Amino acid sequence: MAVMKTPPRLQPLLEEGMIDSVVRQLMSGKEATVYVVRQGDRTLCAKVYKEASQRSFRQAVDYTENRRTRNSRQARAMAKGTRFGRQATEAAWQSAEVDALRRLSAAGVRVPTPHQFLDGVLLMDLVTDADGNAAPRLNDVAFSAEDARRHHATLISQVVRMLGAGVIHGDLSEFNILLADAPLPDAQPVIIDLPQAVDAAGNNHASRMLLRDVGNLRRFFGRFAPDLLDTRYGAEIWHLYSRGELRPDTVLTGQFEAALASVDLAAVLQEIAAAEDEENARLARLATAGD
Repeated sequence: MAVMKTPPRLQPLLEEGMIDSVVRQLMSGKEATVYVVRQGDRTLCAKVYKEASQRSFRQAVDYTENRRTRNSRQARAMAKGTRFGRQATEAAWQSAEVDALRRLSAAGVRVPTPHQFLDGVLLMDLVTDADGNAAPRLNDVAFSAEDARRHHATLISQVVRMLGAGVIHGDLSEFNILLADAPLPDAQPVIIDLPQAVDAAGNNHASRMLLRDVGNLRRFFGRFAPDLLDTRYGAEIWHLYSRGELRPDTVLTGQFEAALASVDLAAVLQEIAAAEDEENARLARLATAGD
């Protein structure tokens, strides 16, 4: 197998013995460049994250909300936006994918297995087709209506399993799902690209992100099976999740209507009256203290 000259960002992995050679560049995207590498008798991939100034994917607050660091000095610097803080924010953005992959792999979600992370480079399994070549993206494959429905159902179950692990992809689409391990149409979807993964429980934008992810799946597979365009799996999933009723084996229908909750006017007026009483008591205490 021929090899290419080692890119500078991969040189530390070569020097540390984490890889033996670089075979070729696999792809270059909005956030990273991915290379096929060799480690002993294994073929892996190395994802080299681009610096913030070179990325077209913006580190929006929507994605990074509630991401935490155990280092209080880093947290303060990140909040202030100092040079050190920006470096820490960048490191947190890159390591988020490693953390998400480990959590999802443990939860049984079909994602690449991560191996090592060093200096902004993630070493992980290369997702391959039945012949050992890099697996194709959904976007590169045409489906029958039957296969579209089957893959859509599989991915909806993966989204549910991800949510059970507390993770929402945040940018899920036909461009970051690969078909692996078997000849088409029996290949199984593998979800990739998770540096923008959202904390389902702690991010105020989580429901919107989930609805968008599921909507992207509906739109793509609906090109081949138009009946999928009428489904509302995203709203159904979030409703069950928010009520604590979502399980990996939950049977979903794709048909969901939000209940119109009636307003308990008496209870609202009672809360307002209680707040007024509390404020009047506070003012009275201030007046007494002034005397």
